[in-house]
Amino acid sequence: MRDIILMRALHVVAVVIWIGGVSMVTTVVLPAIRRGELGTDPDGIFPVFERRFAWQARVCVLIVGVTGFYMAWRLVLWSRFESASFWWMHAMVAVWLLFTLMLFVVEPLILRHRLQREAGQDPQAMLARLQRGHWLLLILSLITVLAAVAGSHGWVF
Repeated sequence: MRDIILMRALHVVAVVIWIGGVSMVTTVVLPAIRRGELGTDPDGIFPVFERRFAWQARVCVLIVGVTGFYMAWRLVLWSRFESASFWWMHAMVAVWLLFTLMLFVVEPLILRHRLQREAGQDPQAMLARLQRGHWLLLILSLITVLAAVAGSHGWVF
């Protein structure tokens, strides 16, 4: 059972770093860039933060995926995906898949090129769209974390 304790601890730490980072970018970094508090060149400022956080988010998302799959396999939790009362497990997988696609496919292959193309046009509009997307992801993540913690302790919604 020590393996499950270790996997759960790694899972929680990775989620805290990942979602905490999303919260920081959404509520602190992007607003500060938009208000010009970090300088007057949003095209040069945001990539600095993005580059430093993206690798952390990618590593954490991978750790969350591996540890989550391991715990589901080791504890034989697959039947929970057949029950509506465990909707929070579906939500965890959905949020994980969404972020995995964003971090490994959409951001590097699509979004980065689009942002570079639009960078000189209207940086404030680009940052506003980026922040709205971050807010959506953050809210979905926080609802999922709340439901997963409550659900894993027996609270059925």
